[in-house]
Formats: sequence, C-alpha cells, structure tokens
Amino acid sequence: MSLQFYYFNLMPYAALDLEERKKYQTAWLNLPSRLYDREDGRALYARWIGDYIKADALGFDGVGVNEHHQTAYGMMPSPIVIASILARETKRAKICILGSAIPLRENPLTLAEEHAMIDTISGGRLITGFVRGIGAEYHVFGANPALSHERFHEAHDLIIKAWTSDEPFAWEGKHYEFQYVNLWPKPYQRPYPKIFIPSQGSKETIDWAAHPSRRYTYCQTFSPMVVVKKYLDMYKETAAAFGYECPPEQLAWSTMTYVAETDEQAVREVKPHFENFRNYFLKMPMPMLMPPGYSSVSSMMSIMKAKGNITGDMTAEQAVDLGFLIAGSPQTVRQRIEESQKLMGYGHFMTQIAFGTMPKELSDKNLTLFATEVMQPMQNQSRAAVAA
Repeated sequence: MSLQFYYFNLMPYAALDLEERKKYQTAWLNLPSRLYDREDGRALYARWIGDYIKADALGFDGVGVNEHHQTAYGMMPSPIVIASILARETKRAKICILGSAIPLRENPLTLAEEHAMIDTISGGRLITGFVRGIGAEYHVFGANPALSHERFHEAHDLIIKAWTSDEPFAWEGKHYEFQYVNLWPKPYQRPYPKIFIPSQGSKETIDWAAHPSRRYTYCQTFSPMVVVKKYLDMYKETAAAFGYECPPEQLAWSTMTYVAETDEQAVREVKPHFENFRNYFLKMPMPMLMPPGYSSVSSMMSIMKAKGNITGDMTAEQAVDLGFLIAGSPQTVRQRIEESQKLMGYGHFMTQIAFGTMPKELSDKNLTLFATEVMQPMQNQSRAAVAA
C-alpha cells in the first residue's frame, strides 16, 4: 500500500520563557504578549520557512500549514501567508492547508480567492483544508460556537459554487449574502483542489466528509493510536453505509515523530520538548477547548471517552506507549508507521518534526533522519512494488 508523506509544522514560539508560562493557566488567549520577543519571532519564522523548503528538497510529498490565533502554540494566524511563500519557494511538494477556519470568516469568498491564487501560482500544487477552528478560536473572534457547524457548511457550499461556476451568481444564505459572486482567478486544478478535513473525531464531521457527494480526505489529529484507529474505522464504516468502499487516499493521520540513532537516545532527546509542547503549549482548560455549543453532547462525550484526560499532562514515555508520539531509531519508527498503516489503512502520513521548545540542531537532525532513513526507504519500496 503506497503512502504519501507530509511535513507539518505549527510554527511554535519555541523561545517561550517556560517559567513565565507556568504562571498562567494556558499559552492561549491570556498569555501576555510581552513574553514575545520580536527578534526571536523573526528568527523562528526564518527557521520554520527554511525547514519547509528543506522538506520539499528531501522529497516529502507535501508540506502542511494551519491556522491558530493569539497563542505561543503556533505563530501562524494566517496559513495563507506561509502557503503563498511556499508556492514560490518550493518546487514539487503539495502545499496542504490543514486548514483554514472558514466559519470564522465574515467573507468566505476572500478565502476562496486566496486559495485559487495559491493553486495557480504553485501550478496546481494546493491541497485545500477546511476546519471549524478549535474552541479557543471562537473566543478570539467573539464568534458564537453554537453556529459553528451551520456557518461551516454554508461557507463550504459557497466556496465550492464560486470555484465551479462560470457565470456570476447571487448568494442569499442564512449567514452570508452577496449580490455578486464571480471569482477571478479560478483554481488552477479542475474543478478545484483536493480537500482535506482535519478533525478530533466529531461524528458530525465524519458523516459530512464521507458523504458520496464529497468523499473528502479525513485527517485524524493529535490522538493515541487506538483512537486514530477508532475514528478511521468509523469513517470507513460510514462510507460503507453510504454504499462505497473508502480507499486509503481518503484517510490521513497527523502525529509527531522523532528519530535518533537508538530508541533510548530518541526518547531521551525528545522528552523535554515533547513534554513542553504537550503540557505548556497545547494544554488549555476544557471550556476554552470545547465551549458550550461547539460540538454536540454525544460527540463531545465520545471524544472525551476515547482520549481520556485530553487536557491533562503527559510524559514522553506515556506518549510513546500510547502511539501519541512515534520516537525511536529509524528502524523502529519505520516499523511503527508500517504496522499502523497496515492496521488502519490510511494513505497519508503527516509528521510533525519540530514542536515545543525543540532546538534547531535536534529538529534538523530529526528532519534529515526521518527523510533519509524512514521516508525515502519506504518510498523506494513502494515504487519497487508498483514497478514489479
């Protein structure tokens, strides 16, 4: 089974003063921006963009960007800005937006135009990703989370119609109203770029993405391996109930990996940086993560039951045991990916190489070892199998 590899980066503020961070409940929304140093920020943007370009040169099938606001967790409030840079600076990798939070936009057509521009400039290398945005984003925008689903669906329908219509039209919806919709430019790909739907496991999202009229690629994010399997199986079962068999290219997994010379060295080197990521960058109170109305009660209970204490602390050793983090020698990491792919049947693997406070020398080593000792051998094996 062939596998597509993607390099993904949240672009964290890795220079965060952790002692200061510990004085606050979370790194989201209320962590004072006085802790942000402009020179550190400038250097980190240069570092992260350079890593994307290096990933392209190393043969990754795609590079992934996403959107978060007012947080040290990820300095990418506009994935459009980074994707625009990558449209010119990369040569072959797909540019995967994972994704743009469409229900938070007052004018989704602006996003439709921007994605069309990136697709055209890159020569058709864009993969579009749509998300609702996590709960914290609704606090940032002062938006009502109870309207999240219906705004998402209407914005999606408007964007798709704008991409595919060759004549001007008017749009009169519940949340958006435009007298003139007449997109210039159109996407380079016809009828429009492939669409990924990242999710934590909402049943409503799975039902919607798997519908025969969409068949969008479902990407499970930040979950223990048993949880990933549960939700990818749910997607496959939903597709079967709709009357079709879900192919591997409709399933994706995004997780963190760290490769070193030995298993012991990998866990030792990654431990402080994973734990800083999980326990100081990612962590947030439940009302911020899932504000009232953001998800149905049944979906929220299902996610909490599957993931356990999703807002609690986690050690690197626990994360490795759970499959939340894949860390080890090249042979171990390659074996874990091969085993998980056979078990779950996904066709896209999105690896987060640099996270938390990881310094440049370790993320450089991790990127190079993953690409040359894990990814490239698996790519070569897949090509040889196809040729045979």
